[in-house]
Amino acid sequence: MNALLRAVLAWAVILGGVTLGTAAAPAAEIVVVPLKGQVSQAQFFFLRRALKEAERDKAQAVILDMDTYGGELNACVEMQKALAQVKLRTLTYINPNAGSAGALIAISTPEIYMAPISAIGAAAPVMAGGQDLAETLKDKQVSFLSSYFASVAEQNGHNPQIAEAFINKDKGVVIGGQTIHEKGSVLTLSAQEATKLIDGKPVLAQGIAASIEDLLKKAKLEGLVREVKPTGFEVLAFWVTTLAPLFLLGGILGAYLEMKMPGFGLAGILSAICFAIFFAGHYVAGLAGWEAPVLFIIGLALVLGELIVHPGTILPGLLGAVLVASSLVWAMVDRYPGAPLVPDTELLVVPLIKLGLALGVAAIVIYFLAKYLPKTSFFHGLILATHNPAGASLSPTKSEYTRLSVGALGVARSILRPSGKAEFEGELYDVITEGQFVDPGTRVRVKAVEGARIVVEPG
Repeated sequence: MNALLRAVLAWAVILGGVTLGTAAAPAAEIVVVPLKGQVSQAQFFFLRRALKEAERDKAQAVILDMDTYGGELNACVEMQKALAQVKLRTLTYINPNAGSAGALIAISTPEIYMAPISAIGAAAPVMAGGQDLAETLKDKQVSFLSSYFASVAEQNGHNPQIAEAFINKDKGVVIGGQTIHEKGSVLTLSAQEATKLIDGKPVLAQGIAASIEDLLKKAKLEGLVREVKPTGFEVLAFWVTTLAPLFLLGGILGAYLEMKMPGFGLAGILSAICFAIFFAGHYVAGLAGWEAPVLFIIGLALVLGELIVHPGTILPGLLGAVLVASSLVWAMVDRYPGAPLVPDTELLVVPLIKLGLALGVAAIVIYFLAKYLPKTSFFHGLILATHNPAGASLSPTKSEYTRLSVGALGVARSILRPSGKAEFEGELYDVITEGQFVDPGTRVRVKAVEGARIVVEPG
């Protein structure tokens, strides 16, 4: 009997410990994202970053603390798509305005709460300056947007008529036999109108809340509340991602010029800066993680190894080029936590267009650089300054005074890119090509002798 009693007590202690341990576990946090002021691309970047962080941290819910009269339609649609990506509970707190684009973002969340004095609606499309669109264009925009956001509203459990009436002034709203809105103007709802119950269901919003704390009680949310703050870098990130093809172009051209002019100089520094800004901007924008730049560095190392250490092996250089290109595309893909590792075609379109644009322009610029730059005195000066640095030299070469004549034949003893060393009649000389890369062991011919400068060509 005593043994049985001890066993029961032991199990009671164990179960009690498990229960206490479970009770002590902190609830997942609640993330509040302030959406204040004009809806813009920079605000979209901020929201996307906040949503990705919340999903990564397995937050309990995300609350959009909204006060906006509207803004850019494209940014509004992007924000709706971002909200559709996350699998967390999402709510909007209208505090106190959700005008135009703000109303469309609000209906992109399944739950809406409103401050006691607040309004939502009036989302008819207009020009950036506030002027009405041309009649034909307006009809097209209204028809498309009202259908699109009616679908969004229905997907999130809202009445699609409300979404249509926000955009289309010719849309009336009748719910449960009650006329909520007559056609002739776009719909705007006060907090009291939006929370009115018809057949036991609110017209749009779940309730009126005096504050975020009041909302938490009414939405039955408990846990640590964390407000995400926008950073100035997110505005910078907007410009970096928008101008991504230009930074890629600068990086590619800088790398090309660095290979043409040996020694890590201005071109190499420019290339490194452009790629660093590219990856940093996409990281801040919430697009790239650390994986993309790591892949880029590995790929670049393989390419440089192919060009400098073991030229002619091809495979490492090819693999490196694939890794570099993949890292650049990966950095621009809008991938959310938990999404498949390989993005679908829709996500790849814009990054591939940006990379293709940069490569296309770079190819054109490189063509003209290769054709005309070697003939300029600026290029010759850079090559000589880089290849013949000031100070004593231990290299047994004859680059200053030579008796080599035009047409003399020799052999490249180092890779010429475009400068390097070649052997003529048993002596080593500093030489340069007119832009071509020449592998070691290739026969070369003196094309011109200009003082200390020996120009050669394959042959």
